[in-house]
Amino acid sequence: MKDRKALKSAYKEMKFKMGAFQIRNLSNGKLLIGSSANLNAIWNRHRFQLNMGSHRNTVLQKDWNTFKEENFVFEILEELPHRADTSDYSEELGLLEAFYLEKLTPFNERGYNRASKRP
Repeated sequence: MKDRKALKSAYKEMKFKMGAFQIRNLSNGKLLIGSSANLNAIWNRHRFQLNMGSHRNTVLQKDWNTFKEENFVFEILEELPHRADTSDYSEELGLLEAFYLEKLTPFNERGYNRASKRP
């Protein structure tokens, strides 16, 4: 059996799907756009928080409570490929998320994202 150090090292070497995603409300078409270095984990996190009633996006939480989980879908918009020359994809993920926020404009009545104030 592998020791704790070996298991931790093996976990760090795992390559998870990463990229931009949307959570779409099938009842009203509203979207939440985001990005993550682990797309499977981020959906689990959002679903857990929503089911517990503790999601920080209160508008999304209200709609989740109203329309129920079966009226929401998690969709991957675009995956980022892993590269050998880096392990930090935060800048690329941020750019990808910004691209989809601009393209899909999920703000106000169209979605759950908050428009950022631009200088």
